[in-house]
Amino acid sequence: MFSKSKINDPAPKAGDKPAGDTASATKPAVLGASDMTSSPPKSKPPASTLSADLLITGNLKTSGDINVEGQVDGDIRAHLLTVGEGATVKGEVVADDVVVNGRVVGRVRGLKVRLTSTARVEGDIIHKTIAIESGAHFEGSVQREDDPLSNSGGAKAKMPIEPKT
Repeated sequence: MFSKSKINDPAPKAGDKPAGDTASATKPAVLGASDMTSSPPKSKPPASTLSADLLITGNLKTSGDINVEGQVDGDIRAHLLTVGEGATVKGEVVADDVVVNGRVVGRVRGLKVRLTSTARVEGDIIHKTIAIESGAHFEGSVQREDDPLSNSGGAKAKMPIEPKT
């Protein structure tokens, strides 16, 4: 008439065999010590934001994301670069993804380049894919390459990794 619930039964021991015809797929998982000490996967750090009142003279390099709202006089290398509507970048921009809402004076290199309707770009764009919204101002040449971030091509040198001594 009454049956014992299996919900609260302890997990079978290593030497125990399952009772009856129970498939091994229904056995509860047993975690090892290494599974319990491992930390959860690291989340992506937030983008670095350069505020509107900030003027930076020099090159910026990160493997993360950058939001520029101020002015940068120098080259920028990042994973995702967003140039804000009131921002100005004077130098080469190199990133996997580039979104320009503001002004860039210099070459833009990216796997994905997007110029929004408020963008002002004076310089060449080397890209794998590009999107230019109606209203964007652009002066320069556009060149498609399979790997726009590579060192190929004479004038298309990457930003130096180490500062020159």
